[in-house]
Parts: sequence; structure tokens; C-alpha cells
Amino acid sequence: MFTRDNRHSLPYLAHIASIWNKYCDFFKNFLVISPKHLIFAPSLNLKMISMRTKGNNVNNKKDEKMTNGKYLNPKADLTFKLVFGEHKDLAMSLLNALLPLRDDEQITSLEYVNPEMVPENPGKKDSIVDVRCTDVSGRQFIVEMQMYWNQYFQQRVLLNASKAVVKQLDERENYSLIQPVYCLNLINDIGFKSDPDEYYHDYAIVNVAHSDRIIKGLRFVFIELPKFKPRNMSEKKMAVLWLRFLTEIGEDTKEAPTELLENEQTRKALSIVEKSSMNEAQLYAYERFWRAVVNEETLMMGSYRNGILQTAKNMSDDGMSVDAIMKYTGLTLKEIEEL
Repeated sequence: MFTRDNRHSLPYLAHIASIWNKYCDFFKNFLVISPKHLIFAPSLNLKMISMRTKGNNVNNKKDEKMTNGKYLNPKADLTFKLVFGEHKDLAMSLLNALLPLRDDEQITSLEYVNPEMVPENPGKKDSIVDVRCTDVSGRQFIVEMQMYWNQYFQQRVLLNASKAVVKQLDERENYSLIQPVYCLNLINDIGFKSDPDEYYHDYAIVNVAHSDRIIKGLRFVFIELPKFKPRNMSEKKMAVLWLRFLTEIGEDTKEAPTELLENEQTRKALSIVEKSSMNEAQLYAYERFWRAVVNEETLMMGSYRNGILQTAKNMSDDGMSVDAIMKYTGLTLKEIEEL
């Protein structure tokens, strides 16, 4: 029994520490959705760990493995903006490598747009990270890192690009002054399921009957990072190096690939995302981003689950057989009986 007189003794403190460790062990499997709501989701925490530690490879490693590596994941809000939002040479290299620009269209210099257009708080955008810039000719470039694909993502990309066009002119200026807008969208998810091996998707405004006839002004590139394999894109070295940087570097990376260390630009990017270069505030922001990512996925999964259950109920109300409902929804017999 511990009394008020011995509450500062070493045995008492050890007792409190053991209780705290047990609670931490238990509550690490919960996600805070609101001050009043907790969701028990150990599998999601494991998925977040795998996303953070080794690019896009699911490996179900334990928490302690996350501290063994040399780097932070470059896809997070903090690290992505440190690399591409504060170093113009690296942003320019990324854009020239991944956008469909001819030799005479390559970016030679750029400036970042007003920082107010870029969200500093990862909680405001949850799983979306973006960097915006313009070159000397006035072309606009929007780079986005999207952690999850959803059905509205393309529409939001279209809206953001359209805003970038509209903001170039006021009502009295000539339309001929409008410069092209390029959107580079890096997606840490699978969005184009009909193309299982194609990770690079280039969209333009074209004539339906004559695809070589293009309305210049808007260009959209979507890159699905989980589909990328270095052998897929041998013709552009820097494109491969940047995609390897984004997909192969994570919290459990002890040694970066030789090819990344040999290149001046990717070597610089690696030095920026080293854990040892971060201060306490930056590490806190980094952790906060990943919590927001997992919370968002939890809500998405909950909505998806509710949709499946509602669909199954509608099928049942319409007189469809239990076997058919099980086949098309993936629900078990017990789950259907409980509807």
C-alpha cells in the first residue's frame, strides 16, 4: 500500500510507471476521432506504421522498428514541404523530371506562390500536401501529395487548377496573358484500377475525335506511387530517382540506395529528411500529420462499411437471396442476419 508519505519513493514511482506503460500499451490501439469518441483500430495503426516506415510496402513492423532508420518519410506534410517547398532547385528538378515538358519547355527558374495558399497545418487538409510555384514566363505549377484516393479527388484537382487560371487575370486584362497550369499529383494509393501496370497518367483537354488537337492551358499528371517500379521508366533518369526517393525512403531506412546518394539532387533531399536534422517542433508536426492521416482513413473505412451494410439491407428488402448478397457484398451470413 502506498501512502501520501511514500508517494515520491522509488517503488511508488516504479509502480506508477508500470501502470502507465500498461495503459500506453492498451491505448496505442485507439484513434482519437473527437474528444468524446475513440475507435479501437489496431490494424489501422499497423498500416500507418507500414506506410511511414518503408514507402509503400506493407510489412507490419512493430512500433520500435520506426526509430531504427536514419530518415523520415518524405511523403509527409513536413518533409515534403521541407524538400520541395523550400528548395527551388529540387522543386524544379522534380517538375522537369515528371511533367511532360519538351526540351524547350523545361523550367529554368521558379518562384513559390504566396505561402498563404499552402496549408501549414496538416490537420486542415489531413492527407493532402501541396506546393505551388510559378516560373519566369508565368506558368503555374501545382504539386500535390495525396495519401489516399477518393472519388472526388480528380474534381478537386480540376477545381484547384481552374482557380490558378482565374487568378492570373483581373476583369480588364486580355485573355492572351493567361499562362498554362500544370498539376502534378503524386498519389500514395491505387486510383486507376483498370490499368494495373500503368502508374503514369497524363491528361490534357483534347478533341474527342482527333486527340492530337489539344486546347493548351491545363495539364494534369497523376502518378500512382504503389505501382511504380524502377524498370518501368528507363528513359528519364531523374524521374526514376525522384520516384525511388518517394517510394523507397521511410522511417526504417538505415542506408539510402547508392543511386540516390550518387546524385547531387537526391542526395541533398536525403540530407533534408534525416531525423537528426529535425528539431522537436518539426518532429511533433510530423507525428501530427500521420495521426491525421490515420484518422481520415478510419472515417473513410467507417463510411465504406456503412455503405456496404446499407446496400446489403436494400438487396434483402428487394428479395435477393442471402447467397447473392454474400457474393456481392462480401458479408458473412451472420452479418446479413443481423441487418
